[in-house]
Amino acid sequence: MARRTSILALQEMREINMTPLIDLTFLLLITFIITFPLLEQGIYVNLPRGKADDLDQRQMRTITLDIEGQLFLDRQPVTRDALAAEMTEMGRADPETIVMVRADEKIAYGKLVEILNILREAKIARMALVTSPDGK
Repeated sequence: MARRTSILALQEMREINMTPLIDLTFLLLITFIITFPLLEQGIYVNLPRGKADDLDQRQMRTITLDIEGQLFLDRQPVTRDALAAEMTEMGRADPETIVMVRADEKIAYGKLVEILNILREAKIARMALVTSPDGK
């Protein structure tokens, strides 16, 4: 009985064509480079300017208060009551978690103080107000 495939045909395809894999890799890299900054700053807030030190970002939560007074916890819309409950639970579970507060510079001062009072009542010891780098 004769062999149906030749050995030469099998030996010719020893190498994998890398060009499509490299193209796919570069396409994914460019996609991540473009979308990552959008994920980081998903909610537009016009931050006030100021100087500050960098913080350790391992255990961090972000509260955002936009110009319309909408409240977000880690880019998810949340009510004040739900925020208070979440912060109280977090204060009991891990008091070392840093809470970053991002608020629009034109927001009423009283609304920001309400958020800070929620954090104080939840026994959150580590909090910071996020600002834009000082342009001076």
